[in-house]
Amino acid sequence: MSNNLSNDTRERLLKDQQDEITAYYLYNKIANFVKDRENSEIIKAVAEDELKHYKQLKEITGVELKPEKFKIFLFYWITKIFGITFGIKLLERSETQAISAYSEKTDEDIEGLDEIVRDEERHEDELINMINEERLNYMGSVVLGLNDALVELTGALAGYTFAFQNTRLIALTGLITGISASFSMAASEYLAKRHEGGQDAVKSSIYTGMAYVFTVIFLILPFLIIGNPFISLITSLGVAVLIIFLFNYYISVAKDYNFKKRFGEMAVISLGVAGISFLIGVLIKQFIGIDV
Repeated sequence: MSNNLSNDTRERLLKDQQDEITAYYLYNKIANFVKDRENSEIIKAVAEDELKHYKQLKEITGVELKPEKFKIFLFYWITKIFGITFGIKLLERSETQAISAYSEKTDEDIEGLDEIVRDEERHEDELINMINEERLNYMGSVVLGLNDALVELTGALAGYTFAFQNTRLIALTGLITGISASFSMAASEYLAKRHEGGQDAVKSSIYTGMAYVFTVIFLILPFLIIGNPFISLITSLGVAVLIIFLFNYYISVAKDYNFKKRFGEMAVISLGVAGISFLIGVLIKQFIGIDV
């Protein structure tokens, strides 16, 4: 135990110490519900590292701490719903932020901190990235279905809105267009994977099709519950941006991608196509003069 810690350093170390014991109990709880034995063993290995860090910090602070039950409950269900890789990496992000804080404290010559820093830095590279989770293996197929649905349907709905100006008709037309396109996209993904010699072409096509269908449903929903077609369109575009935001946040955590870049690209493309399609709808209605 060190008696020469500044108040700020002691406070930070106690917070990190509690994070370590919380993570230890959380990872063991997660490991117990993971069916894949190899993944379970990897998570238990991460848990043991967290316990070791807790004990090292306890030697420095001289304080026994209990885990945060609410945090365990919260991250346990995040992991159950969104997958073990996402849940663990989300928690590890908060611990990774502590690495720089540890490094800054080393000028106080606190014994044992260097080892904790090294362990934290290798967690994701050596342990967490070894986790084999099916949903992440097919993330490329999900991206294909999601992105295609966002680009095609936001554009189509924008065009239909000005051309028809009837929410029920827009919703019906959009649903027919979307469902048909989802089958087409799933079939294309199947054929592409088969051509590449992939062993899981069926699963890839299912992930693509399901991503497309769910996106279609969420984008059309505003037209079924809002009477004004233009407000429905604005709401639908807002839903599209929200879908892009949530998906890219998920993928940025789970796969270590650049969130801002991917979110910006998808948002600009989807909204840009919607804007062009809306103008096409205006021109068609203006020059052809067909009222529906």
